[in-house]
Amino acid sequence: MEFLATLTTLLLLFSLLLICKYYYLKIHSHCYLIDYACFKPASDRQITTQTSGEIIERNKTLGLSEYKFLLKVIVNSGIGEETYGPRNIIEGREDSPTFDDAMLEMDEFLNVSVGDLFAKTKISPSDVDVLVLNISMFSPAPSLTSRIVQRHKMREDVKTYNLSGMGCSASLISVDLVRNIFKSGKKTLALVVTSESISPNWYSGNDKSMMLGNCLFRSGGCVMLLTNNPSMRARAKMSLKCLVRTHIGGNDDAYNCAIQKEDDVDRVGFHLSKGLPKAAVRAFAENLQHLAPKILPYRELALYMYRSIKQLIVKPKDASNSAMARINFKSGVDHFCLHTGGSAVIDAVGRALGLSKYDVEPARMTLHRWGNTSASSLWYVLGYMEAKRRLRKGDRVLMISFGAGFKCNSCLWEVNADLRDADVWEDCIKNYPPQTLVNPYLEKYGWVNEDTEETFNRAQRMEALRR
Repeated sequence: MEFLATLTTLLLLFSLLLICKYYYLKIHSHCYLIDYACFKPASDRQITTQTSGEIIERNKTLGLSEYKFLLKVIVNSGIGEETYGPRNIIEGREDSPTFDDAMLEMDEFLNVSVGDLFAKTKISPSDVDVLVLNISMFSPAPSLTSRIVQRHKMREDVKTYNLSGMGCSASLISVDLVRNIFKSGKKTLALVVTSESISPNWYSGNDKSMMLGNCLFRSGGCVMLLTNNPSMRARAKMSLKCLVRTHIGGNDDAYNCAIQKEDDVDRVGFHLSKGLPKAAVRAFAENLQHLAPKILPYRELALYMYRSIKQLIVKPKDASNSAMARINFKSGVDHFCLHTGGSAVIDAVGRALGLSKYDVEPARMTLHRWGNTSASSLWYVLGYMEAKRRLRKGDRVLMISFGAGFKCNSCLWEVNADLRDADVWEDCIKNYPPQTLVNPYLEKYGWVNEDTEETFNRAQRMEALRR
């Protein structure tokens, strides 16, 4: 009997220990966004209509067909005249970028934004336990994470992760990495740095599938502080509720639709194929399948099942009824941070989710003001919402991003308090949304569409570009 009593006591103590450990890990596996800081490059790095003309003029491989293509893409891109590029391109050295050019582009971002975030949050670099950086197209040695550690004199035991090649969806991959580290249960503070390197990756050829990137991608970046420490929840802006990653790279077409490679004359560029929209739709659909049950109320899921069954039984008579089984994502989401891959991407995702003009406004305005800043673009979209004072306590914010691989990543945040920090939008938020998003490229370079191969004179047209 005494043995049984002792055994029962030990089992109860062990069960109690497991329960305590479960709740401890549950409490410390949360992910809180303390704050973030987007990067605003210097004004002398702006790519205006005039600057664009000068860059095009320098590319001697372009003919009339390429001019017409570029004009169409830029006019329909949704990008304005205040976006930014790296200095070597502004200065006319895009054909021969150096290592120093790439490092200067990174340093201008890292030296400003990382320091700004520490000053803004009054958190010391020595408090950081984990540092994660994602920059796809530039990976020097020592790593850029080591460069941050050296500059800010971080602790010797700081854990660093340098991610490359992850594309435009990389910032959520970094957040997911941090979230999994938080599951260890130890109170941890993480610094996440996200940007892209453009200076050594400009394409100077005439392959249209590689020229697209020049039209869309711009300089930018964001730095954020995350923690799982419950005592810091009160000062955190948002809490991460769930994160879903989808990778369809096992499909050859999806893998090859967005890829760095050489053109026919061995010039390296980033190829965007005509199969990209199809891959994006497939990855998006796969992601939403796993995301919807995590973020939507049971009532909406039940309604969706009912509509789906009804659609199978009662065939729609016309195309207008084909969307009768569409999920109402607004039943579980208040705000949508959409990837600013281009106006067509924003439109397509907006239609798929049944969003209004108001819902997609932050993504459209971000594309117009900053361009496609790759993995950091989501945070400029979030900044727009905050600058417009849209984010209230309890609101739920959905982020959706796409990237090479092909990947679609998404996550849901819950706002912890009313937010109103304008950050990099402070000096221009009053001008948004503008009365029109039409850029002046067509007005200035519309003569391209009037030319034919017989009337086209490159020398004269180059002079017109200069004017």
